Amino acid sequence: MRMETLERFLGSLSDRVAAPGGGASAGLHAAQAAALVGMVARYSDGEKYSEHAATITAVRNDTDQLRELALTLAEDDASAFGAVGAAYALPRSTDEQKEARSRAIAAALVEASRVPARVVAVAEQVVGLAEQLLPIGNRNVISDIAAAAEAARAAASTARVNMEVNLNGISGAEERSELITSIAEVDDITARADKVTAAVREVFGR
Repeated sequence: MRMETLERFLGSLSDRVAAPGGGASAGLHAAQAAALVGMVARYSDGEKYSEHAATITAVRNDTDQLRELALTLAEDDASAFGAVGAAYALPRSTDEQKEARSRAIAAALVEASRVPARVVAVAEQVVGLAEQLLPIGNRNVISDIAAAAEAARAAASTARVNMEVNLNGISGAEERSELITSIAEVDDITARADKVTAAVREVFGR
């Protein structure tokens, strides 16, 4: 996926194929959010920002790592969704086959749900980095911190939908609890993203 042109990826996204889909989009939202925060950090260098140089450097480095991780998760989602499809395609002519198919579907859904859960975690970290950079970053590109927050919000919200749709197919108590915990974190992420955007817009109004 990372080697495709944007036009080709969007063509695949719009096509009648199982993947890429919403999960891959969630990962790309997160990657874009990280990239935008990283860009603001890179514009926040020089003597004017020397007092906060250590924080800005740390933010820049963290966003680079998160951008790469989010892109990997976008690819992982497509693979995981393919495994779910393969599990549903297993034969079910006999009781033994039906049982094996059910186990395979449940296992595939667990793995497919863990990818968007990781996207939620990335989105949370990106929002945290946006919060750090907001008061000290270059005011000439501060709108991109809001853009990053909105992209992180989209990543988390999209990932939540993908986890929720799989939840009914997961019967293991531990796996369900893990998923429900991740789903519950999204409201906090979106609220924090809202505050970042509101703070940026307040700067515009000054």
